[in-house]
Amino acid sequence: MKSARNDVLVELHVPDFEKVKEFYGKLGFEVVWERKPEAKRGYLVMRREKSILCFWPGNEQVWNQSYFKNFPRETKRGYAVEIVIMVDNIEEFYEEVKLFANVVEELETQPWGSKDFRVEDPFGFYLRFTEPHDITDSRNAVD
Repeated sequence: MKSARNDVLVELHVPDFEKVKEFYGKLGFEVVWERKPEAKRGYLVMRREKSILCFWPGNEQVWNQSYFKNFPRETKRGYAVEIVIMVDNIEEFYEEVKLFANVVEELETQPWGSKDFRVEDPFGFYLRFTEPHDITDSRNAVD
């Protein structure tokens, strides 16, 4: 039996798992498993179809992580990072999401031919929702 394994994980460092579950739950993500925050041991894994996101530690320890503690608390967590999540029925999904999320770029067809839109999550992570496509196919490049 082949084990489920990803070669790349996205781990978002956040101070509150409840906000994560509320926001990402509205986006269609479900909890796969969770270790309740306790010192540095909190962890949360959520899935939406083939998209998996991991979250650490869910408490004040987020401010003491070895690298991120060098930045002021008010620094947006996702500065200069775009997390791309592919969704079917993007027009319908967009209509649902814009009711509760901070949409920073409206749904539109991009120069490479795919429709997408962008939102900011409660911690400042920048999420792009796009139509499913094979990113390794060079026909997705902008001419």
